Amino acid sequence: MDEEYDVIVLGTGLTECILSGIMSVNGKKVLHMDRNPYYGGESSSITPLEELYKRFQLLEGPPEAMGRGRDWNVDLIPKFLMANGQLVKMLLYTEVTRYLDFKVVEGSFVYKGGKIYKVPSTETEALASNLMGMFEKRRFRKFLVFVANFDENDPKTFEGVDPQSTSMRDVYRKFDLGQDVIDFTGHALALYRTDDYLDQPCLETINRIKLYSESLARYGKSPYLYPLYGLGELPQGFARLSAIYGGTYMLNKPVDDIIMENGKVVGVKSEGEVARCKQLICDPSYIPDRVRKAGQVIRIICILSHPIKNTNDANSCQIIIPQNQVNRKSDIYVCMISYAHNVAAQGKYIAIASTTVETAEPEKEVEPALELLEPIDQKFVAISDLYEPIDDGSESQVFCSCSYDATTHFETTCNDIKDIYKRMTGSAFDFENMKRKQNDVFGEADQ
Repeated sequence: MDEEYDVIVLGTGLTECILSGIMSVNGKKVLHMDRNPYYGGESSSITPLEELYKRFQLLEGPPEAMGRGRDWNVDLIPKFLMANGQLVKMLLYTEVTRYLDFKVVEGSFVYKGGKIYKVPSTETEALASNLMGMFEKRRFRKFLVFVANFDENDPKTFEGVDPQSTSMRDVYRKFDLGQDVIDFTGHALALYRTDDYLDQPCLETINRIKLYSESLARYGKSPYLYPLYGLGELPQGFARLSAIYGGTYMLNKPVDDIIMENGKVVGVKSEGEVARCKQLICDPSYIPDRVRKAGQVIRIICILSHPIKNTNDANSCQIIIPQNQVNRKSDIYVCMISYAHNVAAQGKYIAIASTTVETAEPEKEVEPALELLEPIDQKFVAISDLYEPIDDGSESQVFCSCSYDATTHFETTCNDIKDIYKRMTGSAFDFENMKRKQNDVFGEADQ
């Protein structure tokens, strides 16, 4: 371990593993350490089921009815992948897809007045949806056509909208869309957690709706994908990529100290040895004095023996409860997967409800979601602090990732990865940099 590295990475969360993969592909010498004996850090999948009960101090352990413990892989942080989103692009460019199998999530639903409805995102679905009345449907259809044709480089498609200065509120007004439609467009299609976006320039929102529609167009049922055996497979896939390119991995390795000289990182001390480095990447748990708390997220993992009502018995789905529907500032999300994804015993379902904490009674805040899931066999409640780095790392060369937020997709995580990459290298993130170099097979040709 007493060696010099270009980059040392602490923690094997998804953000850290993707960055160590990219750095290794780009020819950097990388050492990757984690104090835990398993991959994934905060974003790991827990198996067997007994381990999850232990983690949440439920000493009696799982009952017989839960089936075999090793059939379970329970994500601590629920998220889906947008089929046309940045993470899928990263997986394809690095060919990490060869280590993983995905299934399409069967449906995306939105909550309105105590009931759930399928999210309409194509013209045909919009016209068939019970979310809107007849005239509203026509207006919404016009809006979808406008978004689909919109091209920020072609002013002919703007229809009088200025992408840089017209607010999204004004765009909704232009198409005369009512509050319910605005709710599900902003929260179930553009996937915003709050309504702050309404008064910002509309370009970002239009691009988000396009991403949703394009992702949906790829597979038809929903825009989301999910890996078999759980999200813990993702960091491991990128860790394999890093290892192929010469990255060194050490799990179960305590980090005693991060060594700084003149305000700049020079190495990491572990079990009496020092590994030297020019740059350091880590998650907030390794540098508590260099991060600030930016809120909390509550996540409740629920084990069910039935699909969620009114979802056409889908064995996987997402439900978004827009904040306006339940008098909140931020949305509540439900991600549901099941035995069909090799993450639960036969006939069992895992639904995870999550939201940004707004009050002193977080469990009460997710009640509208839990009501949709009844009856629940077992609940595991986790309230996590969200941390963000205090500085950008330009002087210290310590680059810290942000905690995983309440959103149910990886777009915000990918933005953090691109941001850290830019601060570390000084150049904007380019997916091309992730491509495996031609002829770099390193004994993989036979796989």
